[in-house]
Amino acid sequence: MNEREEAGRRLYEACLSGSVQALEALIEKDQLILNRLNLLECFFNDTPLHVAVSCGHLDFTRALLSRKPKLVTELDSLQCSPLHLASAEGHVEIVRELLRVNIDVCIARDQDGRIPLHLAAIKGRVEVIQELLQVKPESIHEKQDRGETVLHLCVKYNRLEALKTLVEYLQSNQMESLLSVGDDDGNTFLHLAAALKQMNTIEYLLGIKSVKDKANVRNRNGSTALDVVESVCVGSDPMPESPPDTVPNPQTDRNPESPENPPPVDVKLEL
Repeated sequence: MNEREEAGRRLYEACLSGSVQALEALIEKDQLILNRLNLLECFFNDTPLHVAVSCGHLDFTRALLSRKPKLVTELDSLQCSPLHLASAEGHVEIVRELLRVNIDVCIARDQDGRIPLHLAAIKGRVEVIQELLQVKPESIHEKQDRGETVLHLCVKYNRLEALKTLVEYLQSNQMESLLSVGDDDGNTFLHLAAALKQMNTIEYLLGIKSVKDKANVRNRNGSTALDVVESVCVGSDPMPESPPDTVPNPQTDRNPESPENPPPVDVKLEL
């Protein structure tokens, strides 16, 4: 291992441990070390900021940003920015630090077409959702490639508290029209909740006048959300027809199966 490789290994270890002292020692020895990241094989397609953010090291993140703020816009092999990772992991303070440097990364898309708000919703990170909307309110209108809104994602991944947070935000900002927006197949988030038999979600949504008033909106198959409710109640439950999506995860495998990250579902309503 040559001197450059050794320095890269030590920098990577500093990122993993969150040692600001080790980082400062490395920079004192080589002031350009953060500019040679593409030559450091140990980082693969990550940057020191991706690693530090994934591990939740707030002080280390601040130290990196103070020395090389443009790291906040760098993308990894999944096209995730550090904000994507922090949002998915629920590191609220780190999210705030990243947003102080650049708020435009709020609408950067990963390889699956997801912005940080989408990942926060998928993982149920309520505080992160609030932070992202505070600095970039228009991000709530961003859809995934198949026309799914952030509301659809909350239902798809069964994140009721996150859904309530978003609904309340829309209501308080006179943006309730988004509550009746359908995906590319014309399915509203109420259609989806009905297909997935999420009774608590359905009860909550039908308690909202603007949602209940649109309960008879038809999807491309001519079915209303109420039709879907009746269908699943009598046993003709629409089944997923495509493989599950994956959710970028800040850790090495990026796709753990745990109670915190339930497997997603793809529902195609055929009524």
